[in-house]
Amino acid sequence: QVQLVESGGGLVQAGGSLRLSCAASGRPFSSYTMAWFRQAPGKEREFVAGITWSGGSGGSRYNADSVKGRFTISRDNAKSTVYLQMNSLKPEDTAVYYCAAQLYLVVSASKEAYKNWGQGTQVTVSS
Repeated sequence: QVQLVESGGGLVQAGGSLRLSCAASGRPFSSYTMAWFRQAPGKEREFVAGITWSGGSGGSRYNADSVKGRFTISRDNAKSTVYLQMNSLKPEDTAVYYCAAQLYLVVSASKEAYKNWGQGTQVTVSS
């Protein structure tokens, strides 16, 4: 098991930027594929971005179409942390953002593929 703690959420104006962090503790971080999901009020939790475990596709990254060109996922295995850099934020990006992890997984956009979740951090983008 791995424990995940997100941080970095907040209130930002449209066009602004935020960087989310997810610190992991427990089993070797490099063995986990990491992902960010988000859930807006009244909507399903949706995939935002993922990055493979280090021994798989070597940290390959995948983004949802809705955030391509604006959001970037990265990982620092030495710090057991995954990041989500969010630029050019839009009001429709407002949601609770969750970090997820799963051992040796090919990045999946399905939330059912991930067994480890953080508590979430709120991101609010004002127009």
